[in-house]
Order: sequence, then structure tokens, then C-alpha cells
Amino acid sequence: MAYIVDFETVSTRGLESSPVADALAGLRANEARYFKNKYDHVFTVEPASEATSAVDRVSRILAEERDIVIASRPLEATAFQVENIRMAYVFYESGLSINVMYSIDDAKKRAVGFKLSDGMEVPAELDSFKFARQKSKLAGTIRGSYFVIKNEY
Repeated sequence: MAYIVDFETVSTRGLESSPVADALAGLRANEARYFKNKYDHVFTVEPASEATSAVDRVSRILAEERDIVIASRPLEATAFQVENIRMAYVFYESGLSINVMYSIDDAKKRAVGFKLSDGMEVPAELDSFKFARQKSKLAGTIRGSYFVIKNEY
């Protein structure tokens, strides 16, 4: 069942099993606000069990690009296109959010982004990355990192 993420009234709906559910909900709302403000796109998520193509796409790119397998259980996911960019998001039980930004016509604008919810540890599978900090009214302190996608997907 699809769920429109409300960034004005943050809800933990769908994320309740996460030990950092409030922070993860804030992180999800932060992404929803960004896409609404920048692209006038309504950010909608589904349970990961119903959004298997988005989860599989993110997992495949992580595995093929960097040999990364996320240990945490995916809770929600979404995939959509804004302008010439295909986006995929997966929100994990640990508090991790991963997005794939894949420009259709510019190979230099393709990347995987990682965001860690406030209060979670860096997952072992991502400990080689350096994380920058960003403040968010919705999510507290977000730690983020990324890598550039080299192959075609």
C-alpha cells in the first residue's frame, strides 16, 4: 500500500520496527520536502515487499559497483523519475537510507548516496566511507556519503 510522505507532520508509519524510527521518519520527510520543493514531486513510498524492483535495483548497483551487501532489512522503497533523473530510495530498519540517482543523458551525474539517521552507528559494510554531517530541522543530524556509478544500468 503506497504512502505519501508528509513532511509537515512527520510520521513513523512503516518504520516502527527501526530502533531509530523517529530519526528515520525525519530523514524520509527531509527527502520528501526536498523533492516537493525542487521538482514539485510528491514523495511516495511502499513497503519493501511491494517495491521489490526498487530494492533489487539498489542492491544490484551496490553489489556490482562496490561489492556491498546491506545487512539490514529494507522497510520501504520507492522509484520514480524527475526531469531526466531516475531515482530509487530504500529505507532500512537500521536507520540507513540509500538512494540511487541515475541521470538518463549524463553519465557524470550518476551516484549512490548513503544517509545515516541520527543515533545509528555506521554499518560495517559502509565503514570504508567518510560521512559528512548535515543539520536538518526534520531529521536532526544526518550523516551522508556517496560514490559515483561507473557502469550502465
